[in-house]
Amino acid sequence: MAKLNVEARVRAICLALPEVEERTSHGAPAFYAGRQFVMLWPDGHHDHDFAHLWCAAPPGMQAQLIAAAPERIFRPPYVGARGWIGVRLDGDVDIEEVEMFIDDAYRCVATSRQIALLDQTKR
Repeated sequence: MAKLNVEARVRAICLALPEVEERTSHGAPAFYAGRQFVMLWPDGHHDHDFAHLWCAAPPGMQAQLIAAAPERIFRPPYVGARGWIGVRLDGDVDIEEVEMFIDDAYRCVATSRQIALLDQTKR
């Protein structure tokens, strides 16, 4: 999946969620539902010179996800200490998996009202 296509797909997935806004944070697109839940690095960041995103993850999931797929999932700098995951967006990207990670990240920060709105749209 080409860089612009990945960036456009991630942006579309995030902005389709209830009450999400995009803002630039640290020079990169970031997505908020009141609180930040995804950060997109289309050109890489720090030691990761490949396209990737950072996502909030449910408590206890970071280690499990990294152990299950260390070639695609990693502990990102800064937010990794809070349980976030890094997801590679280079090579053969499973966009359905990326959408699942984004959905989980949204649910980590969204209010109960926002989650109810999301669940209504998924029926």
